[in-house]
Amino acid sequence: MKGLGLIGKKLGMTAIFTEDGRRVPVTIVKAGPCVVIQVKKVETDGYNAIQLGFEEIPERKLNKPMRGHQAKAGKGFYRILKEFRIDNVDDYKPGDEIDLSIFSLGERIKVTGFSKGRGFAGVMKRWGFAGSPASHGHEKVHRKPGSIGQCADPSRVFKGKKMPGRMGNDQVTVKNVEIVDIWEEDNILLLKGQVPGHRNGTIFLRKQQ
Repeated sequence: MKGLGLIGKKLGMTAIFTEDGRRVPVTIVKAGPCVVIQVKKVETDGYNAIQLGFEEIPERKLNKPMRGHQAKAGKGFYRILKEFRIDNVDDYKPGDEIDLSIFSLGERIKVTGFSKGRGFAGVMKRWGFAGSPASHGHEKVHRKPGSIGQCADPSRVFKGKKMPGRMGNDQVTVKNVEIVDIWEEDNILLLKGQVPGHRNGTIFLRKQQ
């Protein structure tokens, strides 16, 4: 998953109207500016990448190793760090700032976030099971999964069986998300449609190669 990008925060959703009167749902994202904290190279680290910092915080809120690591860039301290693998890192050095200028209007990008956590969920909510019939002898089994395994052969439940369990809070990447508008003065991107995550959740934006 290579490509230069930014760290951002999902602010919420709204809708805009195009010049021809079409209503377009958009997600509002505050993206960057991000500071280059570290530059990694094949010769020293085995791969090329730049580590970016987002959302500045007071120095006291970081532990001592993290303070020392971020202090090398000399541009403050940040709550979120994220690496972006790119082919050529010679154009970057610690302390450089990357902003929305790397994106263009109408460009399609990759957006990564964490889906909303739903907690422990049953099979009807988690997997869309139909459930048991509501009558005709069924008692207290209406939302249960029913039979989950076999008898004598193979006498076990197959791995990956759709069962009740923790739902959501998984990393999700959406490709080909169109940039509808860019408000550079406010570091705001308007992305067409929805993107993973809850309001004020952290998301990662990457250029598609």
